[in-house]
Amino acid sequence: MTSRLHTCKRALLTPLVYLAAIFLLFEEWLWYAGARLMAHLARVPLLRSLEGWIGRQRPYAALAIFVLPALLLFPVKVLALFVIARGHLGSGLCMIVFAKLIGVAAVARLYTLTRPALLTLGWFARWMYRFIAQKERWIGRLCATRAWQQASAMTRALKAGWCAAWARVRPRGGRTSSRPTRVLRRFIAMWRTRRR
Repeated sequence: MTSRLHTCKRALLTPLVYLAAIFLLFEEWLWYAGARLMAHLARVPLLRSLEGWIGRQRPYAALAIFVLPALLLFPVKVLALFVIARGHLGSGLCMIVFAKLIGVAAVARLYTLTRPALLTLGWFARWMYRFIAQKERWIGRLCATRAWQQASAMTRALKAGWCAAWARVRPRGGRTSSRPTRVLRRFIAMWRTRRR
């Protein structure tokens, strides 16, 4: 009876673990993309000085700064749900996606800046390392599945094909553009003159 219960529990939880792992992989991709974007924006002198100030904060001040984007974007998400409830599904979903992208980018950059101070808080460091360990276990289980390995192989093949196609179109040597690019530009110019 116990083994049957364990098998049933495992069968119910496995899809949820895979779904959580996919969500965490997407979050991780958004995290790194957002951090790179915010690092480029940080080249603006005013933002650079603001980042210097954030990096010098004490642990609890750094924690307050770290959670600030989530608190500021919460009303936007509530407004988006209100918009969806009023029948504007597209607008509401766009607001949620926009808030998610902005929030993840801001939190990623703030975490990079406040991480040294945050890790001095014992409870924060413990929970962060537990979360990272659990995330790695879930992602490891997902990556060990046959479906994931097949999807990864297909993605690598598509990326290799895209790179090969781009290498054929990209200008080589000292030329300003390749023949397909020049033909495409000529076609676009002819199409624009016909529309006038």
